[in-house]
Amino acid sequence: MHTKSTQIGDYRVIGDLHTVALVRTGVSIDWCCFPHFDSPSIFGALFDAEKGGRFKIAPQKMEPGSRCISLKSLVLRTRFLHADGVGELTDFMPVECDEPAQHPLRHQIVRIVSVARGKIRFKMECVSGFDYGRNSHQTESHKLGAIFRSSGMAVGLVSSIPLTMFQGVASAEFTVEAGQTVSFILQQSDAGEEGDLMTLPERGETSLRSTVAFWRRWIGQCRYSDRWREMVQRSALALKLLTYAPTGAIVAAPTTSLPDHLGGVRNWDYRYTWTRDAAFSLYG
Repeated sequence: MHTKSTQIGDYRVIGDLHTVALVRTGVSIDWCCFPHFDSPSIFGALFDAEKGGRFKIAPQKMEPGSRCISLKSLVLRTRFLHADGVGELTDFMPVECDEPAQHPLRHQIVRIVSVARGKIRFKMECVSGFDYGRNSHQTESHKLGAIFRSSGMAVGLVSSIPLTMFQGVASAEFTVEAGQTVSFILQQSDAGEEGDLMTLPERGETSLRSTVAFWRRWIGQCRYSDRWREMVQRSALALKLLTYAPTGAIVAAPTTSLPDHLGGVRNWDYRYTWTRDAAFSLYG
């Protein structure tokens, strides 16, 4: 795994009903198969910190006291309590369509940095690890960000601030003051269809509002109101998050190859629908 001290419980999850991303302690996306649950990974630092790839945003000087807040909208907010102020990192994947049979216009990971008080110096690093870190790739600089290109797939990282390229890593150091926001949007395209990688259908804040509205509208259908209401709703959201929109199938888990215990043999690929597990979920 990422480090000896990292546990699976240190991760939070975001998704768009086509795939998910695991965010470690609210700062680093260490696992994401893109654009679908069963696609090869583009970020895999969960397994290999050197070759797997990650997408990290954090204050330059991390301090104790930061905390993650997972909202009912399946939007992850991490609050940084820093000596220079109070910052926030908002992570989500837009759900761009309500019809289960439709595909979203594009698959995106949106990360928005903001500061509520003072000013904080942040650092962003993004390095892809296509096909579980096995495929080589090229990193191309663009006036609006960067493009990571491998055989059969390309992803674009759109940023409102200039990025620096070095040895395949796109990075930036930037200061955010109270009231300001900085957005980073990673989006996918198949090979030969990269024309829109550096364009955005809407601003990060607009996409955030529509994503929050989608999840709140969905969980608003829940009629359970007894003492376990919050747990029931969180469980329902988790199952919905693991649902593949085009078919309605529920994957067993968003990860693969994590053994029940180190050295054990139970390290199967859970990114597929297991009939038994799906049946138990539907019973619930």
